[in-house]
Amino acid sequence: MRCIKRTLVMHTPAPCDDGSVFYLVAAIVAAAAAAVGWLARPLSTDPDERRRLGAAVSAVDRELAANLELTTMFDQTKQAVTLENGEFARHRTTLERNARPTAAAVAALYERMSATESAMERRGPANSLRPEDRGLIEAWEGDAREVQRSLRAVLDAQPPAGLAAVSARLQGRFARH
Repeated sequence: MRCIKRTLVMHTPAPCDDGSVFYLVAAIVAAAAAAVGWLARPLSTDPDERRRLGAAVSAVDRELAANLELTTMFDQTKQAVTLENGEFARHRTTLERNARPTAAAVAALYERMSATESAMERRGPANSLRPEDRGLIEAWEGDAREVQRSLRAVLDAQPPAGLAAVSARLQGRFARH
């Protein structure tokens, strides 16, 4: 004998039984990987901006080379010299825009320039320099050489790629102007 009351039931497979969820997850992961790969491509540089950066680096590098030559003359003659500082003032914004860490080092060096000139002018007995003044001058010379190396390295730097490019693109996209 059968039951009088029959319950009608649909016999369908469970929603995840056919393996389609695996393909859906794989498609989502592939799309995310493609998006990150597209964002991670190297940043392209503007040719005019690259030319301006090259001119700025060259001008400041020449000025630092001239200042180092002047400090060498001071070491030989013990006559105070006036160091040049016009090119950095002229190209400061370009360096800060394109090479921020190096621009900060150059700015710190140029801020110490007047103290270095003052140390060259101070004299002790028999036209001698105090040890702290000599140390200040020599420290400025060493820092100037290091800044020159970092300036030259700016021109050799490759455009950001990978996570640095993703970060730069996202910061540029969502920057508040």
